[in-house]
Amino acid sequence: MAPMKVEDIRAMSDDQREDAVLNLKKERFNLRFQRATGQLENTSRLREARRDIARIKTIAAQARAKKK
Repeated sequence: MAPMKVEDIRAMSDDQREDAVLNLKKERFNLRFQRATGQLENTSRLREARRDIARIKTIAAQARAKKK
């Protein structure tokens, strides 16, 4: 899975962003377990998931600031 694009995140509603963050956190949890048990093949996906979460949260904060 490729990193999420900023344009796609901006097009999401607030609820969709929350769902995306929740799904990425679940994925990150599973990836950490795979790494701990030696089953993780794509090690870069862990970093991508972490950065995607940060990207979504940053854009959500910008959108909230813009509404005020």
